[in-house]
Parts: sequence; structure tokens; C-alpha cells
Amino acid sequence: MDFHPLLQALILGIVEGLTEFLPVSSTGHLILAGDLLGFNDERGKLFEIVIQSGAILAVVWEYRARFSRMLAGLPGDPIARRFVSNLAIAFVPLAALGLLFGKTIKAHLFAPLPVAIAFIVGAFVILWAERRTHTITINTVDEIGPRDALKLGFAQALALIPGTSRSGATIIGGLFFGLSRQAATEFSFFLAVPTLGAATVYQLYKERHLLVFDDLGLWAVGFVASFVSAFLCVRWLLRYVGSHDFTPFAWYRILFGIVVIATWQLGVVDWTSP
Repeated sequence: MDFHPLLQALILGIVEGLTEFLPVSSTGHLILAGDLLGFNDERGKLFEIVIQSGAILAVVWEYRARFSRMLAGLPGDPIARRFVSNLAIAFVPLAALGLLFGKTIKAHLFAPLPVAIAFIVGAFVILWAERRTHTITINTVDEIGPRDALKLGFAQALALIPGTSRSGATIIGGLFFGLSRQAATEFSFFLAVPTLGAATVYQLYKERHLLVFDDLGLWAVGFVASFVSAFLCVRWLLRYVGSHDFTPFAWYRILFGIVVIATWQLGVVDWTSP
């Protein structure tokens, strides 16, 4: 089935925005959507990276007051400095391990079986996290210390394994480390800003030969769709974690893992494309 390029951009932008901050792996969903839409070439892969900027802006806009206070308070506010320091500390593990092992991971783990296994194993980790006794020692993001930030950074680094979910690894890691659901979820939002921002800038520089003016319309549609859907998703998830756990996402991940295997066996989706 042929899709108009702007419709492709709209759908992929919505998929990115809805899945980036949920514990379900945006990469896995974008691989599936990109393949089904016929937008899975190198240009399409770059597009998927770039529209992350819409999701980043959604977080910045939702927390614009906090980010403004943080920037204004950096010279003399210890809480603002600790907040920025924690984000920097948590960013390092994924950045360092990505540079060291990124090519190897893309070569060996972007395959149907590893992706499906990551979805399903991640689901059982979520079920385990929700069934164990959850002792909360950190109620808010401001209570997170450098050691906690480093542990959360290593949890996020698990997302280098395709199908794991960056936000899911950070949030569930936070639950294991004693964070409240609210604190773990919010920190995953904040950590997305430097993480996705750096990935977007790096990919734009690396693939700059693919940048053409004619694609500006696609990028604009994808960016806006990603921003709007991510903004709504962030708002919804903040309300959701106030009175619900992440068990439904675990069952969804198991179902999606089965979808990965089925689409692979039927030859519907090329799951080898990072």
C-alpha cells in the first residue's frame, strides 16, 4: 500500500511521541511502523531520529517553569546545580557505552529474535518490579543524589539493547533503587532532554549528506506530530502514575514481542534495520 509522504511523516511522528516516554520501546514501534509504511531507508531512519526533537520540546514545554528556575538558579542555587549535575552524571553511562559498543550492538542485536526477547524479558522485569515490596526512599527528583543518578544512568544504558525502552529502563530501574513512581517517571522525562538531544545532534552531523531542503515539509509535519502526541502522553502518564502501576505495559510488551516474531516469520517487517 502506498502512503503519501506527509501521511507517513504524520503517522511516524505520532508513533514517536506516544511511545518515547512509555516503557514500551519507541525504537521497536518505529521499526514496525517505518517498515509497514515503506519509509525504512536511510532517509527514513534519519527522519526517525530527528523527530525526537519534537518529543524533547514537549518535555521542555511541560516543565518550562522548572527549567527556567533551574537556569536562573545555577549561579547560586545548590538545588539547581545538583539537578543539572545529576542529569550530566546519568547521561554519561549511555553516552560512553553507546560510543564503545554502538556499532557492535547494531550489527548483532538488531535482529528479530533479540528484539522480541528484549520486549518479553523487559515485561517480566516490570512484573517483578511491581510485585516486589517497593520501599520508597526518594519521593521527588530534588532528593536524588549523585550516586542515585549514576545508578539511573546505568539503568538507562540498558536501552542500548533494541526493544528495551529508554524510559522503561530508567523508570523501572528507579523503582528498584527506591524512587517513587512519580520521581522515577519525572527523572526519565528530564534525562530524555540531554540524551535524545545529543543523539539528534550527533545523527544530524553524521548523516548531514542526507539533509535536503525538499524534506523540510516532512520534518515539519513529523516534528509537530511528535511534539503534540508526546505532550499529551507526558501529561497523561503523570496522572496515570499517581494511582496505577506499570503492569499493563508489561502485558503489552509481551504481546508486542509476539508481534515481532510473527511479522518476522511472515516476512512482513525487516527487523534488522537499526
